[in-house]
Amino acid sequence: MYSLLPRLWILLLLLREMSQWFHFHRGFSTPRGFNLYNMLQCVLGLFSAVTLLVTVKGTNAECPLQINPPKLVVRFNSSASANCNTSVTHDGMGWEATVGGVPLSKANLITWRVSQLTDWKIEPPFCYINYGKQCEVPLPVTIYKTPDSVSISTVNQIMTEGNQYELQCDIHNVAPAQNLTINWYKGETLVNQTNFTDNTKSPVNKIIRLLIHPDRADDGAQYRCETELNLGVEGPQPPPKNTSKPLSIDVHYKPQHSSSAENISQSDTVYLNCTVKANPAAVYTWHSEHLKEKISSPVIQSSPLSPGKYTCTATNDLGASSKVFIVSSAGRTTFWAIVIAGVVLAVLLIVSYVIFKIKSPPNTII
Repeated sequence: MYSLLPRLWILLLLLREMSQWFHFHRGFSTPRGFNLYNMLQCVLGLFSAVTLLVTVKGTNAECPLQINPPKLVVRFNSSASANCNTSVTHDGMGWEATVGGVPLSKANLITWRVSQLTDWKIEPPFCYINYGKQCEVPLPVTIYKTPDSVSISTVNQIMTEGNQYELQCDIHNVAPAQNLTINWYKGETLVNQTNFTDNTKSPVNKIIRLLIHPDRADDGAQYRCETELNLGVEGPQPPPKNTSKPLSIDVHYKPQHSSSAENISQSDTVYLNCTVKANPAAVYTWHSEHLKEKISSPVIQSSPLSPGKYTCTATNDLGASSKVFIVSSAGRTTFWAIVIAGVVLAVLLIVSYVIFKIKSPPNTII
C-alpha cells in the first residue's frame, strides 16, 4: 500500500502541472521566472516529501523488536515470562504492563516476568524502544483454567422408545469459554461437538444439551461428555481434557417377538420358549384348551403335550406381543412315513419283476 501511494500522488501532481503548463502556453503569459525546469523541480520536491512521509510510516510499522514467545498462554495462578530484544542502537527500551513492568534500560534484552498471573482482565503488556522515535510491540496473553467438574445427566428420567429426549452436560468454572469444545460420546463413538463464541475471559459455568432419539437397542447405552481446551500451538499439548463419568440410559420399550408362530413336533419332552426382551420386564400368560392350570413362566418344558395350539402373550406397561406354538403329533407322522415307505418299496419290486420278465427267455420259470 505504501509503495503504491507515492506513485498515485506523483501522477496526480504531474498531470496538474502539465495542465497548468499547457494553459500558460496557449495564449496566456507565464509568470516571471517560470519555465519547465522550475516545474520539474516542483514536482520532484513534492515527490521527495511524499516519499519521506511513506518511509516514516513504514518504519513505524516495523518496530525493531523481537518478543519471545510472540504469544503467551498461561494457566491461572502460574508464572509467566517473555524476552524482548533488539539489534539496533537505541536510547532505552522497557516493558509497559499492569503487572511486572520493566523500567527504561540501555540493555538490548529485557525480560517481563510475573510470579503468578491472577488478573483475568490483564491488558497485554508491550515492549517499547526509543531510537530517535518510539515504537512498541504488544504481547498477547491468554489465561486459562480447566473445569472444576464435568458431569452428565438426563433431563427426563424415563425414556420411551421412539421419542426425543435430552442429555445435559454441566461444566463448572472454566476459562476462556471461546476456546472450549464439548465432545459427546456414545460408548467410544463421537456423536456430537459443541463450540462457543463467548469472549468472556474470566471463568464461567456452561450447560449444554444433546438431543437423542433412543430405541430398544440403546437401552443400557453409555453416554459421556468431554471438555477440550484448544489454546493453539502456544498452549499445552495435547489440549487439556476433562471427562464426565459415563451415564447408562434407561429406555422403556414393549415386548416384540421375532416371529408370530412356531411349529413343533411332539416328542418325549416338549420345550416351548416364549421369552422376549422388554423394559419393564414382561409378564407372561398361556392359553390352550389342553392346559389345565395357569402358567406364568415364559417357558413350558414337560412330558408330551397334546397336539394343538398353545398361545403365549408377553405384556408390559407399553404393550403386548403374542406367539402361537403349533404342536403336531410325532406318532402319526411316523405311521404315515412307514406306510408311504412300504408302498414305494412294493412298487419298486413290481416294476423290477416286470422288467426282468420282459428281458428273460420265454421258457424261464420265475
